[in-house]
Amino acid sequence: MDQDELLRHIVATCDKLGLRYLVTGSIATIFYGEPRFTNDIDVVIDLSDQQVGGFLEAFPSPEFYLSEEKMRDAIESRSQFNIIHPASGLKVDVMIPAGDSFDRSRFSRGRLVHPAPDYRAVFASPEDVIIKKLVYYRNGGSDRHLRDIAGVLELEGPGLDREYIRRWAERLGLGSLWDALVKSRNR
Repeated sequence: MDQDELLRHIVATCDKLGLRYLVTGSIATIFYGEPRFTNDIDVVIDLSDQQVGGFLEAFPSPEFYLSEEKMRDAIESRSQFNIIHPASGLKVDVMIPAGDSFDRSRFSRGRLVHPAPDYRAVFASPEDVIIKKLVYYRNGGSDRHLRDIAGVLELEGPGLDREYIRRWAERLGLGSLWDALVKSRNR
C-alpha cells in the first residue's frame, strides 16, 4: 500500500461511516504548497464512541495496527491516536477535534478537492492549515512548519484570506508569530 492508497482508504471509510473529516498537516501543505517527502497522513476525524466498531472493521489486523483502547482514550480526551500499516511503514495520525470555535470554523471551511483525478477528499482550507502549522511551530515544532507555511503562501498567494489568518492568529495567541512571518516574506 502506498500513501495515496492509504489516504483513499481513510476517505472511503469516513464517507462510508458518515464521519466528518479534514485532511490536514503535511499532506495538505503539499497539496496547497510545495512537494516534499512525508511518511504520515494527518486527518481530523469527528469520531464518537458509537462509531468505533465500524472504524475498527475498516482497518483489520494484521494488515493494520489500530488500538481500540487508544481510540477510545483519544475520543474521551479529545486527543489523537494512530493507524499503522506495518507492511509499508505508513502512519496515520487521527486527531479528534476539540470542539472549540476554531475547530467549528475549520470544519465549516473544509474544501472538497481532488488529490488525484479519480477521487475526492475534504481538506482543511489553506488558511486553516497555515494556522495549525503556526500552532505546531509555536509548540516546539521544527522549522519545517515554517517552510510548509512559506510554500502555501507562495503557491496560494493572493487567493489566501490573510485577514482570516490574522484574526485567528490573534485569537490563538499567534499574532506576533504571524506578523513576523509576513514581515520576513515582504522583505
